[in-house]
Amino acid sequence: MIEIKDKKFIPFIDSSQLDERIREMGKEISENFNGKEPIIIGVLNGAFMFLSDLSKAISVSAEVSFIKISSYQGESSTGKVKQLFGLEKDIEGREVIIVEDIVDTGLSMSYLLETISEKKPKNITIVTLLHKPEALIKDIKIDYIGFSIPNKFVVGYGLDYDGLGRNLAEIYQLKTD
Repeated sequence: MIEIKDKKFIPFIDSSQLDERIREMGKEISENFNGKEPIIIGVLNGAFMFLSDLSKAISVSAEVSFIKISSYQGESSTGKVKQLFGLEKDIEGREVIIVEDIVDTGLSMSYLLETISEKKPKNITIVTLLHKPEALIKDIKIDYIGFSIPNKFVVGYGLDYDGLGRNLAEIYQLKTD
């Protein structure tokens, strides 16, 4: 068990499970994008660790870029998405892979899809490490899911609680008594 600020968290997904699943996802993405040169767009801040490991597991030539959005405060979604800095690359006619740490309500992903679609890419593929199907409000088609998890708050491996916990090598779930 670990403690971050006023909350206790218990181990949920260990580093070996993460490594194995990310390698599998990288292999699958590589097969599906064989002969293509996609641009991989990581959603900051949360996806940085996942994107780093996933991009090393992808064997096709790919460009990497980032976009930063925010919708969380503390342990809950504000319901409002704001773009903190945007995509500077020209993606018109390109294969785009959005890499997200977690899709829960789908509000952030819906916003991203709308924003990126305006730039006229050839195709948009969504990859998420974690998915909370019970929390989904927006109907989002996710192409690659690392783990489907219950609707409980998690930290670690890029995910945070008030800015803390992103550096943990494993994913922890909020302890409920």
